[in-house]
Amino acid sequence: MKFVLDASVAVKWVLPEIDTPRAQALRDDFRNHVHELIAPDIFPVEVAHALTRAERRGLIKPREADAKVADVLVTAPDLHSYLSLLRRSVEISSQWRIGVYDCLYIALAEREQCQIVTADLRLGSIGFPSVILLANLP
Repeated sequence: MKFVLDASVAVKWVLPEIDTPRAQALRDDFRNHVHELIAPDIFPVEVAHALTRAERRGLIKPREADAKVADVLVTAPDLHSYLSLLRRSVEISSQWRIGVYDCLYIALAEREQCQIVTADLRLGSIGFPSVILLANLP
């Protein structure tokens, strides 16, 4: 099955959080070609942002973020240019009142006719039909 992978799920590959086992199972399935994972090409930046933020909050040791970003990128999803998604993302953002970054993932899911897997409870609660929470992934 094809999924758009939200960066919030990939961060769980390297940080012990709620639903980390589910995130790691999805990664294993991707590695074993059970699922196809795709993301907008802002994905590595979002992962790096989340991990350096975890570093600043003391959740991981100083200078540990770089190694964790590299770990995530070893099995990075297939990246798609955000430029081709930007106009639709702006439309979705205006209509649903959510950030453009999240809307890039939604626009990619629309274009590829698949679902987004996210651990972002706010994104999962907006009611957008293509969004599935990691916790609800079968």
